[in-house]
Amino acid sequence: QLQLVESGGGLVQPGGSLSLPCAASGFTLDYYDIGWFRQAPGQEREGVSCISSKNGSTYDLDIAKGRFTITRDNARNTVYLQMSSLKPEDTAVYYCAAHPRLCVTTLPPDYWGQGTQVTVSS
Repeated sequence: QLQLVESGGGLVQPGGSLSLPCAASGFTLDYYDIGWFRQAPGQEREGVSCISSKNGSTYDLDIAKGRFTITRDNARNTVYLQMSSLKPEDTAVYYCAAHPRLCVTTLPPDYWGQGTQVTVSS
């Protein structure tokens, strides 16, 4: 079964850090751009960051710049979203998604993960 699985979510205090892995199962992510998205309660899903398949170029939205870092480890078939200086407004379900050219096109992802909950609260 081809799928993406996010993990690493949980409850963190404001200003804290968290690392979210996105592991591919049933396919090799070498040939896929991987993006991270999030959706807060009552809000639309929004993009957070994206990493390309070939050269590892990253594409961050303004909300991610300076605080979030996306990396990939093809040997582990996993992409990570490293988050720091977390704020309560970062509370959301975080999803990863895959498509060969996700970072540079408007084509929809081929695969979505089921999401992992991140809650930032004191």
